[in-house]
Amino acid sequence: MFTEHTLESAPAASRTSMESTIEHLGHLPSAVAKLAASPHLLDGFLKLSALFERTTLEPVAREVVVMTVATRNECHVCVAMHTGKLRSLGAEGELIAALRERKPLGDERLEAVRRFALEVLRTAGGVGDEELRAFLAHGYTEQNALEVVMGIGTYTMSTFANRLTRA
Repeated sequence: MFTEHTLESAPAASRTSMESTIEHLGHLPSAVAKLAASPHLLDGFLKLSALFERTTLEPVAREVVVMTVATRNECHVCVAMHTGKLRSLGAEGELIAALRERKPLGDERLEAVRRFALEVLRTAGGVGDEELRAFLAHGYTEQNALEVVMGIGTYTMSTFANRLTRA
């Protein structure tokens, strides 16, 4: 039902974001082409995801947050895209498989991120002291906890929009 826009067919307000995506990735992903129907959502997602990329969470930990949201929300395009991102970061196949299958991770520190993200989602942010302490005990900070929330918000928007548009 949703149009897969080209630069020519997209609303004028979406074109700059689309051009930036093409510059960054070398192509226009179908998901971006469909999200272009809403210039505000597309621009908001791209800005938030760029901000999330600049957080103090290490790159693989950020991808753990993204994959946790993507698998929970059954966004197959997100799972595929972020599987590729994990591979480009040099993540082990076992880690990627566990994330895709929603299973515990072999790396304790990354598993703490996954568990914390799931707890934030389960409690709508009302994480208990014990669960927060467990996350912090793995060397993460209060800032990191808030960055996980940022990633969850950013990729909840993306996964919901991608599912709605059938990206």
